[in-house]
Amino acid sequence: MPLLDGFDFAALGDALDAVGADAWLLYDFRKVNPIAERVLGPAGMGTRRLFVFLPRRGRPVAVAHRIELQPLADFPGDVQPYASWRELHGHLATLVRDRTLALEISPEDAVPYLDRVPHGVVQLLESLGARVVSSAPLVSRFAARWSAAELAGHRRAAELLAGIARETLAWAGSETARGVEVRETALLRRVLDAVERAGLYTGDGPIAAFGPNTAMPHYEPHSGADRRLQAGDVVLLDLWAGPGPGSVFADQTWMAFAGRAPDAEVRRVWQAVKAARDAAVETIRKRWVEKPGKGEGGRVLTGADVDDAARGVIREAGLAEYFVHRTGHSIDRDLHGSGPHIDNFETQDARALVAGVGFSVEPGVLRAAQTGDIFAASLRIGWFRVAGHPQAVGRFPSPSFVRNN
Repeated sequence: MPLLDGFDFAALGDALDAVGADAWLLYDFRKVNPIAERVLGPAGMGTRRLFVFLPRRGRPVAVAHRIELQPLADFPGDVQPYASWRELHGHLATLVRDRTLALEISPEDAVPYLDRVPHGVVQLLESLGARVVSSAPLVSRFAARWSAAELAGHRRAAELLAGIARETLAWAGSETARGVEVRETALLRRVLDAVERAGLYTGDGPIAAFGPNTAMPHYEPHSGADRRLQAGDVVLLDLWAGPGPGSVFADQTWMAFAGRAPDAEVRRVWQAVKAARDAAVETIRKRWVEKPGKGEGGRVLTGADVDDAARGVIREAGLAEYFVHRTGHSIDRDLHGSGPHIDNFETQDARALVAGVGFSVEPGVLRAAQTGDIFAASLRIGWFRVAGHPQAVGRFPSPSFVRNN
């Protein structure tokens, strides 16, 4: 596939005008910048520095090392080969002098997922007479947006994962009810087998945790050191998968309870997390879906705004100290993508939410006791799956399960 295949050159000019740049300069070296490959397509081994200059008007220009020219055979522009650093600097100086360039940088490393170009590269370009600005809006528009095929693949994966989660939790409940030992690693293995049968790809995971382990972020169960499911345990099942490697994944976390009925504290935490999730979705619905591009005071809706909405609910419930992560993450061809994150906690992501970008909404309360609780659900702007009230996954003498999806 040629580089820049399907790239929307017609939209690039307006996007560059919006950030005050003359060109978007994509840089990569040994896959340090996944955004570059997302935009360009596969660019080979990448053992030498590659620069691709995308101007507001005119033909693209690639500056590539002579030993890595094969991937650029069908490049839709000019290719300027280099071998020595002097040649490289000469080509770059001609391209960038007295121009403003958009690069994958984030001032003060405010958003690490966007801060992909090394400081030394920025220094080099500035020494050659360039001015540098952040490419953040370009990344959202050209790198993080889903295609129609990616959306369809995500939806299919989401439905299949939901079915796998329901079946797995029902199995755990029925096995435990009849006295069979169910351990975290058994739950994990059952999900992996089901994902494979469904024709999905996950890479790693899932996270399966019982009782106190549900309050451990990114917990990994290990055989021989994992927990057996006990009556009274909260259960967390975090699973993610897509149609294949490099596809847009679905990302879901399901909560359950082993026992006849959750106690008051478990219900209180669960209801707080559910209300926070709903507040985030309602904020998107009111300020983006119903009034596209408009926010409070005329501002566009940002990931930070949505995080604030969810976090405020957890704070009012008196659980703020246990909500120790962002509300959600970008999802593109990377499960944790480069588009806008739902975050005003770990970082202040002030990037606008734009049509076609995907992200998770997963507020959570993580406590060191057995009342650990977290919720996550994949969603895309304009396409919501909003669950209603808790309902039984299955009816078992002991335990029974309550779910939120």
